[in-house]
Amino acid sequence: MQFLRSLIFNILIYIAMAVYSVIFFIPALFSRDWAFRACHTWCITVRWLARWLVGLETEIRGTPPTGAVVIAAKHQSFLDIIMIYNAVPRGKFIMKRELIYTPMLGQYALRIGCVPVNRGKRGAAIEKMKHDVEKGRAEPGQLIIYPQGTRVAPGEKRPYKVGSGVLYEQLEQPCVPVAVNVGYFWPKRGVLRKPGKAVVEFLDPIEPGLPAKEFMAILEDRVETRSDALLEEAKTAH
Repeated sequence: MQFLRSLIFNILIYIAMAVYSVIFFIPALFSRDWAFRACHTWCITVRWLARWLVGLETEIRGTPPTGAVVIAAKHQSFLDIIMIYNAVPRGKFIMKRELIYTPMLGQYALRIGCVPVNRGKRGAAIEKMKHDVEKGRAEPGQLIIYPQGTRVAPGEKRPYKVGSGVLYEQLEQPCVPVAVNVGYFWPKRGVLRKPGKAVVEFLDPIEPGLPAKEFMAILEDRVETRSDALLEEAKTAH
């Protein structure tokens, strides 16, 4: 039964994406505010459907930033993208370049100011990311980056890449670390969504001015330590 509920849920959220993208398309062409509104409306719908259909509650902890900051988050599944974006007013992601060619998703991502990066060419990707971010500095918002560069299953360890440190030094803005346990309930692959409470937690900001190496060490320690604790919380409750 849970598998069937999960399947219906997965179908409905993409139907909702298609419907909202059409409804908001014309207004979003004239105003970026409508593009943000479309994305937030869809995120709210997904969170409501998750609770209603599969018994998956979604909780935001900590204080989501509202000013111009870098958000460096643990990435475990599509759900942390939805929850983080829903929690901040003007979010924009550092994202895989291939995603801009995804129907609807790609167009809205560009409209809200996401920065596409070619992950296959590390040096060139970093330089392009710096250039694209600099171009977009006039647009206030919360720039969201996943320091490990990809989805990582709960409990799995992967190195943190240099991109977060580059942005931290370049932008001279506070960096808000984010810990999650969402991958325990909504895995990287597969249809099944588990019931329970998925948590995204905004941690204390790291103020600008630290050397990149020191910043990266603090960031990794905070995010990994708290994400591990949230995973244990999920396992105990489940």
